Amino acid sequence: MIKFALACDHGHEFESWFPDSASYDEQARRGFVICPECNSHSIAKAPMAPAVVTRDRSGPPAALLDERAKAMREAMATLRREIEARTDDVGPAFPEVARAIHSGEAPERAIRGQANLAEVKALLEEGVHIAPLPGLPEEAN
Repeated sequence: MIKFALACDHGHEFESWFPDSASYDEQARRGFVICPECNSHSIAKAPMAPAVVTRDRSGPPAALLDERAKAMREAMATLRREIEARTDDVGPAFPEVARAIHSGEAPERAIRGQANLAEVKALLEEGVHIAPLPGLPEEAN
């Protein structure tokens, strides 16, 4: 899908989505692209700034966050760093290592790792005390 900024011959600007550029061209040629304000069929693509994707994933610009949201994000990041510093990452072996620690087969220690939903449910049903480590918002991008 592609979003185009459009303008009619009366100066009204609007946006619309199309499957691709060729679809816009075909619909415009057939008169199917119409100004929502004045119903003009004389439509042209308006200049628009492209979205620029960068490798910097340090989070949204500070202007988009209020002070409370900034403080919450920093508190979450600090907590996450502290947990990571004080636990052993056992990766996908988490369910097996957590069971071994719970049953006394392995020395007690703080661990973190990955588990799918079925593994999490099984651990909880077995009485293994676990808690999710929430990801930070920028990790979802």
